[in-house]
Amino acid sequence: MSVEGFDLAILGGGPGGYATAFFAHDLGLRPVVIERDLVGGTCLHRGCIPAKTWLHTAATYAEVNEAEAFGILASGVVVDWHLASARKDAVVSSLHRGLERTFKQREIPVITGTGRLAGPNSVRVAGADGDRLVEADAIVVATGSRPQAVPGFDFDRERIVSSDDALDWKKRPERVAIVGGGAIGCEFASLLSDLGSQVTVIEVMNQLVPGVEPEVASELQRSLSRRGVRIHLGVAAGRPSINDAGVLVDVGDATIDADVMLVAVGRRPNTDGLGLEEVGVEMDRGHVKVDPETMETSVPRIFAVGDVVAGTPQLAHVGFAEGLAVAEFLATGTPAPVAYEAIPLVVYTRPEVAQVGLTEQSARDSGVSVTTHRRPFGGGGRAVIKGEKRGLVKLVVSEANRLVGASIIGPEAGELIHELVITMGAKPDVGDVGRLMHAHPTLSETVGDTLLAAAGLGLH
Repeated sequence: MSVEGFDLAILGGGPGGYATAFFAHDLGLRPVVIERDLVGGTCLHRGCIPAKTWLHTAATYAEVNEAEAFGILASGVVVDWHLASARKDAVVSSLHRGLERTFKQREIPVITGTGRLAGPNSVRVAGADGDRLVEADAIVVATGSRPQAVPGFDFDRERIVSSDDALDWKKRPERVAIVGGGAIGCEFASLLSDLGSQVTVIEVMNQLVPGVEPEVASELQRSLSRRGVRIHLGVAAGRPSINDAGVLVDVGDATIDADVMLVAVGRRPNTDGLGLEEVGVEMDRGHVKVDPETMETSVPRIFAVGDVVAGTPQLAHVGFAEGLAVAEFLATGTPAPVAYEAIPLVVYTRPEVAQVGLTEQSARDSGVSVTTHRRPFGGGGRAVIKGEKRGLVKLVVSEANRLVGASIIGPEAGELIHELVITMGAKPDVGDVGRLMHAHPTLSETVGDTLLAAAGLGLH
């Protein structure tokens, strides 16, 4: 067993892990990454990237089918599932090779194997060539998450599947029941309905994507329903029954008959077997509790980032930001906390949903006195040109005329939200931002006009 010393040893090579390593390297530290599978983690190989590739394929197919509205006649348009799947694999492979090159260019070692804490400053790595002991001044836990299983809905990878399995279907399923109407469930509902599947969504809460603005969720529901998605809200799925033909599940008074059931009810952290409790790290139902100023756990010099962290959104860009916070703290000794109040959420459905900060109701529940301002995309020339008039921009503004929350549903919402993320982070008067010019005609004009409306102005 070899003993090797580094400034920091990072358990996990996904977004949180590789971001920590890259930032630490750039700040003059010597990191090592311990990864049992492939660098890039769930996001690159079984999550964000392959899912968004499929979503882009589905949106392109839908756009071609709707091209007659623009004077373009196309007939005989089909989806070649094999080619589409191969393109998804090629996108993932290209990004993975690029990530591996970045590790080599920075000369950051990656040890392949399963790591477990052997003490507050050491990790034992079980690999194909035996065990290695890695010692480091600091340890960062960045082991990510996996799909949440539900008792009675056990994954068999054929009839009852997780989002991981659904990304590798060999052919398009004709009838799909999706348990869970959050971001993952809605994204699959959107792409599958665009590709021609009959989709049913079952969500126990009373709106899709719980936590987003209700009017945004309602608009998303209308859009999916218009495309044939059947949506059951405020009701739990019964225990599924599997037969040779597919899956039967009771939903209230109805019985859903599907070829396959996709269970998308969230993700659980990969913290089992890491030895965290044994070295004294305080946990919260499998998540790691940290000091949000530094990302340090209850054990000095042990840190955590990404999906394993208690109380923070399980989003790749949150892992990036937390990795930067750890690297800066280790390099300088000064906390550089994550701006958790300005985390963008994007749901890559058609239309896209994006949000940052507080909703109107959560602001009022927090005792914040706010006004709201909204503008529809239909008032903007670019949205009309694109044939995507539905949707809106909504701002939640404090008495001091500072932005405390924003929501968008409509074309390119995932790109447009970042103007509002920066506005929240910089905390200017919203009217001052609105007075800055937005090119015409653009989708971002609607964002600018909503900011102007918050100043008592507004073009439309």
